[in-house]
Amino acid sequence: MDIENIEKILSLIEEKGFGEVEIEQGDLRIKVKKSSINSPQTLERPPVHEPQTNSKTILEENDNQIIIRSPLVGTFYRSSSPGASTFVELEDSVKKGQILCIVEAMKLMNEVESEIDGKVISIFVENAQPVEYGEPLFLIEKNSSQ
Repeated sequence: MDIENIEKILSLIEEKGFGEVEIEQGDLRIKVKKSSINSPQTLERPPVHEPQTNSKTILEENDNQIIIRSPLVGTFYRSSSPGASTFVELEDSVKKGQILCIVEAMKLMNEVESEIDGKVISIFVENAQPVEYGEPLFLIEKNSSQ
């Protein structure tokens, strides 16, 4: 998609009065959203998903918590197949090496494992959503014995 096509899309959005439009063409994904009636359109990244958390969540690593990040660009899955139970839920205890999720890339299913024994205190991504390399997936609270 070239800049001329993008400009045509922006003009059409303005003309029709759309507040938000999302377009996917191959690997390119564009989301256009008007911030208010009188302001110009802006191109922005896809929205960050609201994490599933509990009231104790702290969104950064420290001595008691680690963030499990996506090892590659792909699609995040919480279970091994549609309809199967999820690998982990919020508040679940996990063991080092336990599968937390799958990140699918180019039809290959890559298992993401826990790096420590602990408890899942945040899940940052919704099932079947795209993830970027290094994007936070889970926040794990270390067991007190570690």
